[in-house]
Amino acid sequence: MDIAHTDEPISQQSDETFSQKPLRVWPGGVALVLQWLGWFVVPIVMPEALLYGMMGALVCGLAIVLWWVFFSRAPWAERVGAIVLMVIAVVATKRVVHQSIAGGMMGMMLPIFAIPALSLALVASAVASRRLSSGLRRASMAAAILLACGAFTLVRTGGITGDANSDFHWRWSKTPEERLLAKAGDEPTAPPSTAAGVRKGADWPGFRGPDRDGVVRGVRIKTDWGAAPPIELWRRPIGPGWSSFAVRGDLLYTQEQRGDDEVVACYNVTTGKPVWRHRDAARFWESNGGAGPRGTPTLSHGRVYTFGGTGILNALDAGSGAVVWSRNAASDTKTKVPGWGFASSPLVVDNVVVVATAGTLAAYDVATGEPRWVGPAGGGGYSSPHLFTIHGVPQIVLLNGTGVTSVAPTDGKRLWEHPLSPNTRIVQPALTGDGDVLVHDGEGNGMRRLAVANGPGGWTVEERWTSEGLNPYFNDFVVHDGHAFGFDGSSIACIDLKDGNRKWKGGSYGHGQLVLLSDQNLLLVLSEEGELALVGASPDQFEELARFPAIKGKTWNHPVLVDDILLVRNGEEMAAFRLSLEGR
Repeated sequence: MDIAHTDEPISQQSDETFSQKPLRVWPGGVALVLQWLGWFVVPIVMPEALLYGMMGALVCGLAIVLWWVFFSRAPWAERVGAIVLMVIAVVATKRVVHQSIAGGMMGMMLPIFAIPALSLALVASAVASRRLSSGLRRASMAAAILLACGAFTLVRTGGITGDANSDFHWRWSKTPEERLLAKAGDEPTAPPSTAAGVRKGADWPGFRGPDRDGVVRGVRIKTDWGAAPPIELWRRPIGPGWSSFAVRGDLLYTQEQRGDDEVVACYNVTTGKPVWRHRDAARFWESNGGAGPRGTPTLSHGRVYTFGGTGILNALDAGSGAVVWSRNAASDTKTKVPGWGFASSPLVVDNVVVVATAGTLAAYDVATGEPRWVGPAGGGGYSSPHLFTIHGVPQIVLLNGTGVTSVAPTDGKRLWEHPLSPNTRIVQPALTGDGDVLVHDGEGNGMRRLAVANGPGGWTVEERWTSEGLNPYFNDFVVHDGHAFGFDGSSIACIDLKDGNRKWKGGSYGHGQLVLLSDQNLLLVLSEEGELALVGASPDQFEELARFPAIKGKTWNHPVLVDDILLVRNGEEMAAFRLSLEGR
């Protein structure tokens, strides 16, 4: 028949022509299988290849779209209509999903996870309905697309792991924090006592110990945990937060979130019972890391200094929790709360307490809380101020969004700086044995060794080497006997400080934290899954000596070892263990 003499529109003829041919579904099926292998199987077989698996899955998602639009043989109305419906469904679903899904992965969780779900819906409905009439096929395809997006309204996420794996739960299930708040009898029952169990000085005065370097000195433990395993002293639920512990005598201090209150809490080391709690009406929450403060308390001269996720800086009486003074460092420095919250742990130097407000240092008088100085602006960052003495000069070093900055503790004036690639820096710096500064350049950029000198012309900084042999994410490293030990992905690695060359890499611990027992050449590792492990701090080879399950749940908090008492926590629970000491 001459097409020029027909009364039917050309577009209708085109659709009918396509509808007379069966759908070509095999290319979409192949792409779907590859996509789901990359999305679900690769992370199980090779956890460190998760990002590559996800990228491959996204590429397969694009391949499925190209197949559907250009090679499926479906009528054009169905091709375009399915793609448009998927976009509309994702946009509409984002308005009704749980806030943890809507805000997850910086707002990209739903679009990213919708790709494999919608790919499955499109391919599966095409296969199942390929022999149905066009009306039924379109209805089944639309139903599958809407069902795939609607499934996300039924879940929430408890955050993501260091490898970006999401912790999904039913939307109506209670969070650990909600279960804690519903629990009765958790408040301190006895008046706080400042006398019980207090010894002179601070046993573990704050973040990563006395020198903020993650080193435990003067302690040697038995490493045969088969014969002498850690003995649990107590275990109790705790509010969310990524704070570690400060310890003095028989009292420990930490920070947590309880509902709408940000809490500074004091507990008894021996029993785990609460001694006192200070509350501030503040709540920081973001989808990836969850709720709660990120900093660790600092003990100094009978006071505990804390910095919360929204910028509240407190000076409290260590014995009673009474407020000595309180400031809002975010307001004082006109700094917006960063995406992952303020994460600085306070640093007390002489008569000032210093915090990092998203890459900028701010100092306050320890006695009155009056602002003393604000350091130079340095962009974002989640590292804490670090006190070093370099060439006999005390100075506060901070890693921030622009690089490394050193300032004088007395007035905050810059002594020296060294630019690095723009990045969000989290990891603490360290000093080598001969006075160089070791820094992590940010996620994926490796370590750098900086030679800092002070001559007649002022301070100078020179890079000695850059190394990809040790590349922590947000896990702090330690320096010992001319080598650095720390996380590289989910494993532990050792590099030589002379040239940055890697000596070894081994084990699998997720994205946890560690401390060094320097007297024993031993690393005490707390894995992201809450397992304890002992690893040799020797450059010769990787050697794991023992493992022990300690707590459950995602664990990013630094462990603390004081004498024979090991303290661990995460955003759900904390526990104390007694370790057997050598010679006892």
